[in-house]
Amino acid sequence: MSAPMTAPEFVDFDLAPADARFEGVRYELKPLVDRRGKLAPGLFTAWITLDNTPQLNSYTTQMIKGVIHSFRHASNARDVVAVVFTGAGERAFCTGGNTQEYSEYYSGQPDEYLRYMRLFNDMVTAILHCDKPVICRVNGMRIAGGQEIGMACDFTVASDLAIFGQAGPRHGSAPDGGSTDFLPLFTGVERAMQSCTLCETWSAYEALRYGLVTDVVPVLKSEGRVIPNPMVITERWLDESGRVVHGAPKTGEALARGKEIFKSSQIDLAPLDLCVQALVAKLADTMPGCLRKTIESVRKHKLAHWDKNRESNRSWLGLNMLSEANLGFRAFHEGPKDKREVDFLELRRRLSEGGRWSEEFIEALLPRESGKAN
Repeated sequence: MSAPMTAPEFVDFDLAPADARFEGVRYELKPLVDRRGKLAPGLFTAWITLDNTPQLNSYTTQMIKGVIHSFRHASNARDVVAVVFTGAGERAFCTGGNTQEYSEYYSGQPDEYLRYMRLFNDMVTAILHCDKPVICRVNGMRIAGGQEIGMACDFTVASDLAIFGQAGPRHGSAPDGGSTDFLPLFTGVERAMQSCTLCETWSAYEALRYGLVTDVVPVLKSEGRVIPNPMVITERWLDESGRVVHGAPKTGEALARGKEIFKSSQIDLAPLDLCVQALVAKLADTMPGCLRKTIESVRKHKLAHWDKNRESNRSWLGLNMLSEANLGFRAFHEGPKDKREVDFLELRRRLSEGGRWSEEFIEALLPRESGKAN
């Protein structure tokens, strides 16, 4: 009779203690559920959750450190099959960098923002280098930097209430933290150009149609049954002119009615979690080494652009904190709730007349409440 196996003494490859905690980021293991719905003993899914719901899960400097640590730990964990990257609550996966921190600390300090962008770049790279498949569970808004870290993941499963988009040029930046590298690979150059420059959002169904997400799941319960998002067109693919409109926002009375239905319904993310669970189970039913190599090979298309551009983009984004980012982030943070963008035409006019970037120049362009002079 053979002696029972003893657990080997593994080398610890983590850079920090496995139980290190970072405010605003949760790391937890959930038991793996197989394709028959049964628990798989000794195997887990690692959930990395951005937990800053008052600020729509925007990431602070400290949270970025937590994400990097969590992905490194999940990558090293021998009993982890896959990683789920998500946000707390029902409103947002992530809306990008924390604009309060940007406005109050980084604005006007290019060297400090350069150091911050080193951490941000390391966060994106940590996702792209994870030895496990990474699923972005989109429970709400995936905007700006949230879109960028989401696209670094291998799969995206989204609530059909989710929206996707960029914010850079409207708030004083460029989406050079990954979107200008990744988005053309998902949607093609023209769709990427549209999203990156105009900063108009896409519904989850539009994102699915454009190739940005893997699956979309209805999560709204009305009168005891799950219904599709009532504020977007989900009933048909073509309008009377033959244009594809599936996923487009409703307008007029249809939109008003949709909002009424939404307000009287409840969000239940259980269907989203079941879809994520099913995807993990499918991934678990593969050879682990072959799965890892396949994922690495597909990721190379993202990494080719990311590795080529991230350092020069980092330098530009740092310098931009002296001018348009200084103005844009402060406008968003300091401006009234109904006016968080600058008067773009006035900015262009002043620059055309020889205006120079200075504190006085910025102060004169910050949005104010009605009746208050700049």
